[in-house]
Amino acid sequence: MEEVDKILIHSLRQAGTAVPPEVQSVRDLTPELVVDAAVRCLRAVRPALGGPLSPLLPPGISARFRLASDLAAACQELGFGGDVGYQTFLYSSEHDTRRLLLFLVEKLPRDEGERGAEPPGKSGALLRAIGARIREQLGTPWVPPQCRTPRLQRLQGTGRLHPFRTCPLVLPQSGGGPELQEYFGGVAPPVPAQPPQPHGTPPALLETHQAQLSARHDREAEWGGPGLGSPLTPQDFVGRKRLRVRLRALEPLRQLCPPRDPPPGPPPGPPLDPSWLREAFGAGGGPEGPGGGPGGALPKGSRFTRTQHLTRQQDPQTLLQQLPAVTETPQPPPGPEEGEPPPSEEAALEAALARLEAEIEGTRGQLRAAQLGLAQAEAEVQQGRGALGGREDELRVKARAVELLPDAQNNMAKLQLVVESSSRRIVSLAGQWERHRGPLLAQFRQLRALRDSAQRESSLRLAQTRALLQRSRAAAEEARRKETLHAQLVAELEALPRDVSRAVYTQRILEIVGNIRKQKEEIGKILEDTRALQKEINALGGKLERTFSVTDELLFKDAKRDEVVRKAYKYLAALHENCAQLIRTIEDTGTIQREIRDLEEQIEGETSSQPPASLERILSDCRALREENALLAARARHA
Repeated sequence: MEEVDKILIHSLRQAGTAVPPEVQSVRDLTPELVVDAAVRCLRAVRPALGGPLSPLLPPGISARFRLASDLAAACQELGFGGDVGYQTFLYSSEHDTRRLLLFLVEKLPRDEGERGAEPPGKSGALLRAIGARIREQLGTPWVPPQCRTPRLQRLQGTGRLHPFRTCPLVLPQSGGGPELQEYFGGVAPPVPAQPPQPHGTPPALLETHQAQLSARHDREAEWGGPGLGSPLTPQDFVGRKRLRVRLRALEPLRQLCPPRDPPPGPPPGPPLDPSWLREAFGAGGGPEGPGGGPGGALPKGSRFTRTQHLTRQQDPQTLLQQLPAVTETPQPPPGPEEGEPPPSEEAALEAALARLEAEIEGTRGQLRAAQLGLAQAEAEVQQGRGALGGREDELRVKARAVELLPDAQNNMAKLQLVVESSSRRIVSLAGQWERHRGPLLAQFRQLRALRDSAQRESSLRLAQTRALLQRSRAAAEEARRKETLHAQLVAELEALPRDVSRAVYTQRILEIVGNIRKQKEEIGKILEDTRALQKEINALGGKLERTFSVTDELLFKDAKRDEVVRKAYKYLAALHENCAQLIRTIEDTGTIQREIRDLEEQIEGETSSQPPASLERILSDCRALREENALLAARARHA
């Protein structure tokens, strides 16, 4: 048992029980250590059972009995099959304590991977508490907001769910002119105020961010992806693509403003020339420009009108033929014979494109200024409408008064009647108010009483909270003290000699396991012999009963005619009865011998547990309990 006690105490220390170094066996464990070990094992096995229990024995005798009874009930709920009660923890024997602690140690979790993944100390306890809380919340089914109890409201919240609805957002930009910055600084609403509902801001921000990321990804794929597979260098590929994009942007302008004197035959290879750009945008030409206006300006009309005119005059096949072949896969730079513009024409096109971009930027600035002016004008119109509405009401009242002036006497009489009817109506309304005021006043008084009771309850809760705060501070002090003790014990452990080999303990454990295996084999053999003997006894008993039945039947037939057979039949019945009584006596003797052995074992256990000391402790606790009862009775009489 010494080796078993050492292994058991080592397991209790690993579970967190502060067992002193001088304790080497279960006999040396005090009731405080037994309670501490049981509570810590329960918390490790099932936190719901060991969480409400305190590992420290309280000073009061009645509180000790309550804690020991709760511990016994928790052990029974965990599955302990032996006899357990408050006496097991307060006045326990060595045998009962060893059985209980072995049961609790065997129930401890053996997953070393999970235990090793958690850091020790306060952080590990915090992580375990968080995991327990998450598992509790995941195990709670979802309940609609209207059906939630206060506990479910704390777990699942009180707010209702909202659908994922988005709206376009106007985000501020760092670049641009002063008008644009003024618009974003004063006129544009902030981003949280743009959605129609307050809960629509996060979905709108998520969608806007996703759109920006998608556009950036597409742009990077467009400019950086395909060039990697072409024979061109990345710089040449980007330059070629920029030129093709510019030509593609100028193609609609060429279609809207065709040359003044298009040459007969198929359209030429180079789609644009500088002279056409100068004529198209007013740089040259006379009054007979392509636009029908002076200087060859663009034709009048809106963008929609020009698009309709273009679609009526040119069919899709013609447009496809006129588009330059710039959407094909990039190839090595072709020669002049493949249809690309010469270098001079390319420079002219770039200059024209730069001029057009400058004009577009100017137009955008004018558009932003116009938008800003439009917003200011709309604000002024709204203010004017508000002022106009107030003046219209005043004008309407004055016009009505002017209409009533010619017949002043009659109107005064009518007004007097209206005033009297209004007075009567006020009196009736006052009576109705008094009828409504009584129930409302009673309800107000009831609500005020409820408020006072709630305040008293809140004061009580506050006092309880302060008491819990004091207890938490005391627990924190105790934790700091235990941390200091732990550091001291770790230092002592480091100072201990390391000459003890692990192989010695392994050998001892293997020897213990071998002895247990041999004992199990011997017990199995004894059980087999017992079963074989029981089978033989049952077979002999059955054979005896059959023999007696046959003999009884034969003698009973002859006993009617012969007196000697009749006496033999009586002797046979007496012999059978005496044998049955003898068998019962032997069985009772065996039962009594087993009971004697059990009683001897109990006597030995009680003798080894030092009953005088336990009796003295029980008597001292009984005297302390009587003193506490007398003190409580005296307090009750004074109260």
